[in-house]
Amino acid sequence: MGLTFTKLFSRLFAKKEMRILMVGLDAAGKTTILYKLKLGEIVTTIPTIGFNVETVEYKNISFTVWDVGGQDKIRPLWRHYFQNTQGLIFVVDSNDRDRVVEARDELHRMLNEDELRDAVLLVFANKQDLPNAMNAAEITDKLGLHSLRQRHWYIQSTCATSGEGLYEGLDWLSNNIANKASLSVLGSCLDNACSCVFHTSLCGMFWFQNFWKCFSTL
Repeated sequence: MGLTFTKLFSRLFAKKEMRILMVGLDAAGKTTILYKLKLGEIVTTIPTIGFNVETVEYKNISFTVWDVGGQDKIRPLWRHYFQNTQGLIFVVDSNDRDRVVEARDELHRMLNEDELRDAVLLVFANKQDLPNAMNAAEITDKLGLHSLRQRHWYIQSTCATSGEGLYEGLDWLSNNIANKASLSVLGSCLDNACSCVFHTSLCGMFWFQNFWKCFSTL
């Protein structure tokens, strides 16, 4: 029993590893965000053909972040990265009003995939420094986020070049994934604990029955 709870606490408070998939239309700022988080600086980027993958250390969490290219011919390949994804970051160019409906369609198409049914969703409303940028409330409406009733989601206004909003988004993402993982661990350990208690009680009951049987024959 003691070992069960020792295992529980060690798993709850151990360093956590999380697999994050970051997608969005091309030129939304995904790669800039990835390397701002990884290196703390702006890097020169070109359109991503394929993917970039980096490990980002933040607080007690190690994020493995997959940045997948967003050009229309590449998007059918996104599904190959869905497996084991715990968190989805969808990056939107807040200044690109002409393609926000296209972004919405791609987002909802992804969320209908069975492999992403348990993934939490973080939307980065990026490029908030531009004068014509839509605010978070407007993007929430345009993307139809309020219709996602069976999904944990959050939208964060960001500016990839300055880093504004990025870590606030990571905080939300890490807390929600960690909470889901902790509940899963807790449930598993409690099941084991109950099994141990039941087994111990069962053994005690059999011992008592045998003892009473022997005693009654005296």
